[in-house]
Amino acid sequence: MNRVVIGISGASGAALGVRIVERLASLSTVETHLVISDAARRTVDYECGPEALTRLLSIATHHHPIGDIGASIASGTFPVRGMIVAPCSMQTLSAIATGRNDSLLTRAADVQLKERRRLVLLARETPVHLGHLRNMCAVTEIGAIVMPPVPAFYHHPKSVEDIVDHLAARAIDLLALSHAPLSKSWQGT
Repeated sequence: MNRVVIGISGASGAALGVRIVERLASLSTVETHLVISDAARRTVDYECGPEALTRLLSIATHHHPIGDIGASIASGTFPVRGMIVAPCSMQTLSAIATGRNDSLLTRAADVQLKERRRLVLLARETPVHLGHLRNMCAVTEIGAIVMPPVPAFYHHPKSVEDIVDHLAARAIDLLALSHAPLSKSWQGT
C-alpha cells in the first residue's frame, strides 16, 4: 500500500488539491492522509462550492486536523511515499523553507524532507518577488520539488477542468508511485 500525504493550504487553486485527492482515491493501492489549513477550508468552499469540503473529507482515507501535531504523519517513523502540497501558498512555502513547523501541514512537509522522501509543492502565486524566488530555491536545495501549476497545452485542453486534471496527474506522477503514469506525456512531433 502506498501512503501519500496531501496538504492543502489557503492559496487560490483549491481545485488542484481536490483533484489530486480524487485521483489518488481512485487508485486502489493508495492510502491518502489529508491535512487542510484553516485558510484552505475557506478557499475550498469559495472556489469549489459548499459541498466540496465534505466530499473531500469523505474520499480521503484519513483526515488529520491542522493542529494535531501528534498525528501519525508528524513522525518520520510513519512510512509514506511522499507528500504533495496543492496549492502551496507563499506563507506555507516560507514556513517549509525555514523549518517553521507551527502546524501539522508544515511539520508533515518537514518530515518528508528529513526522511529524504519526495515533497511536491504546487507553489501558487503570481507574479513573484525575490523573497518568493529565494524560498523556492531554499526548498529545492533541501530536497523539495517546486511545481508551479503552469498548464501544458500540448494535450489540447478543452476546459479548465482538463487543465486542473493534467496538473493533478503530473504532481502525482512526480511521487513515482507503483502505477502507470497518470499524465499524458509529450510524444514528440
